[in-house]
Amino acid sequence: MRTRVKICGITRSEDAIAAIEQGCDAIGLVFYDKSPRYVSIKQAAAIAADIPAFISVVGLFVDASVEEIRAVSSVLRLDLLQLHGDETPAECRQYGLPYMKAIRVKPSTNLVQCAADYSDAKALLLDTYAEGVPGGTGQVFDWKIIPANLAKPIVLAGGLNADNVEMAIRQVKPYAVDVSGGVEITKGIKDAAKIAAFMRGVNNAVI
Repeated sequence: MRTRVKICGITRSEDAIAAIEQGCDAIGLVFYDKSPRYVSIKQAAAIAADIPAFISVVGLFVDASVEEIRAVSSVLRLDLLQLHGDETPAECRQYGLPYMKAIRVKPSTNLVQCAADYSDAKALLLDTYAEGVPGGTGQVFDWKIIPANLAKPIVLAGGLNADNVEMAIRQVKPYAVDVSGGVEITKGIKDAAKIAAFMRGVNNAVI
């Protein structure tokens, strides 16, 4: 099965369109105001208005309040919540929306337990642990930590780019890959050529 691709940290409609033209399956909008890729509800709505059918719109939140997430989802059609903080399983479920839980992976992380705890998540997004940083570190973690046949679909993130995504897919065999910094000119501004190269790496991994 072809590995799905999410391009995250989209801040401009033209970047979303470039990603879609190259074959991505989902775009990520960051609603975490400490991120350089943060978008306001107004910005996000303008971007989402340009997204065609069959492309998922994912909203990324980090320990957001109930009011904040509901404010966004009342204006914007989000296909999936990406919860990137310390949200408990109960907190993830309270919105009645499909979600994936981001796990910041380090050697001691028990991914089998995470899959059991977030049993109703649509996927676990595995990112690199860095002290005090919720994600977007641009660093790769040791993929050997990931157990075979984990009970949830895996979305692999953390330091992926055109040079390593083919190897990552062949080694981990994730359901999807997630990239942000690896396809950027500068934080929040995507590069169409880098997106195209990344997608070639994904497609080359198809056996």
